[in-house]
Amino acid sequence: MRQHRTTAAVLSAICMGLGQLYNRQWIKGVLLLIVGIFSLYYFINNLGDAIWGMTTLGEQGSHLEKVNGLTQMVAGDHSINLLIEGLITMIMFAIFLIGYYANIKNAYNAGKLREQGVKPNNFRQTLYYIFEWKFAQSFLTLPAIGILFFTVMPIIFMVMLAFTNYSAPNNLPPANLVDWVGFKTFTNLVALKSWSHTFFGVLTWTIIWAVLATVTTYFGGVLVALLIQQKGIRFKGVWRVILIIPYAIPQLISLLVMRNMFNGQFGPINQYLRYFGLEGLPWLTDPVWAKVTVIIVNMWVGIPVSMLLVMSVLTTIPKDLYEAADVDGATGFQKFKIITLPMIMFSTAPVLITQFAGNINNFNLIFLLTNGNPVVGDYQYAGATDLLVTWLYKLTLDQQRYSMASAIGIIIFMIIATFSIYNYRRTRSFKEEDMIQ
Repeated sequence: MRQHRTTAAVLSAICMGLGQLYNRQWIKGVLLLIVGIFSLYYFINNLGDAIWGMTTLGEQGSHLEKVNGLTQMVAGDHSINLLIEGLITMIMFAIFLIGYYANIKNAYNAGKLREQGVKPNNFRQTLYYIFEWKFAQSFLTLPAIGILFFTVMPIIFMVMLAFTNYSAPNNLPPANLVDWVGFKTFTNLVALKSWSHTFFGVLTWTIIWAVLATVTTYFGGVLVALLIQQKGIRFKGVWRVILIIPYAIPQLISLLVMRNMFNGQFGPINQYLRYFGLEGLPWLTDPVWAKVTVIIVNMWVGIPVSMLLVMSVLTTIPKDLYEAADVDGATGFQKFKIITLPMIMFSTAPVLITQFAGNINNFNLIFLLTNGNPVVGDYQYAGATDLLVTWLYKLTLDQQRYSMASAIGIIIFMIIATFSIYNYRRTRSFKEEDMIQ
C-alpha cells in the first residue's frame, strides 16, 4: 500500500517530474521534467565556477603579456564580477532546491492519494488549485523573487564587501584582485588610530545630531501646533500655510538658499548683524557653529512635518476629556500633561522612532548645507559635520574605500535596527495597540 508514495518520491528525487509522470499527471510531469533537465544542465555547467569565483575572487588580474611578439594587455579575472555572478548563481540554486523539495513532496502526496484510492488532480484541477485556493501565495511569488534579487541580494553583496580588501589604490579590479580578509576591516576601523579617531568622532556627532534633530523638530512641532490650535488665535489657515512653506519647497532649493544665507562673508544674516553693529558669526566655517547651524536649519525644515502630524492627532482627542478635566478644576498645564501629551505620544511614538532613524541617515541636509565641512585636520576624509552616512558617501565615491564604507554601512544598520526595535517594543503603541480602534 505504501509503494506509490515511495516510488513517486524516489523518482522525483532522481529528476523533477518523473514522480508526477508515475502518478499519471502527464502535463505537470512533462513541464517539471523540462524545468528539471534545463536546471540541472545550467547548474552542472555554472555551479562549480560560481563556487570557485566566490571562494578565490580570481587568480590573476589584467596584465601585460607578449602575444605573437607584441606586448598586449590581457584581461584577467574581475573579482567583483565573480562575486556578483557567484552570488546570483547561489541564490538561483537555493530557489531551485526549494522547488526540487516541493516537487518531491508533491509527488509523495499524489502517490499517497493513489494508495487511498483517490485520483490525483489533473492539470486543470492543479491550475484551479493554484489560482483559486492558493491565489495570494501564487501572486506573491513573483514579488518575493523580485525582492530577493533587488533588495536582499544587494544587501548580502554589501555585507560581503566588508570582509574583503576592495579599496583603492591596491585592490581595485580589473588591474588588481580583491581578497577575503575576514574581520580585518572592522578591526582597523575601531583599533587603528588613524581610522578609530575619525570613526568615534563621527559616530559621537551622529548620535548627538540624531537626538537633537529629533527632539527639537518634534517638540517644536508640538509647541507650534498647540499654539495655532488655541482658542482666540485668528487667521489659523494663514499661520498653517506660512509654516508649511519650508516643507513644501524642495529641499535641494531651500538648503542651497540657506547655505548662501549663512555664508560668513556675503550671507545676508551676517550682513544684518553687522548692520546692527554686531560681529558676524562663522556659521559654516567653525566646527561648533557649523553644528549649531545644521540643527537650526533642520528645525526650520522639520517642524512643519511634526506640526501637521500633531494637528491631526489633536483632532482625534475627545472633547469630553477636557470638559471632565475642567469640572475637576485642572489647569491648562495639567490638561496638557495628563491628556494631550500622552495621547500625542501614543499616536506618534512610532513616527518619532522613524524620525530618529531618518536623522541618523539624514544625508540631504548635511551634504547640501555643509558637505560635511569644515575640515578637521586629523580626520580621515571626514569633516566636523559629517554623519556616518555622508562619511560613507565620501569613502565610496571620492576615495574608493569600498570595504571600509561597507563596514560603516553595517554598523549604521545595526545602530538603527537595535535602537528602533528596542524602543518600539517599549512604547505604549506596541504594548496597547488596541487602545484606539
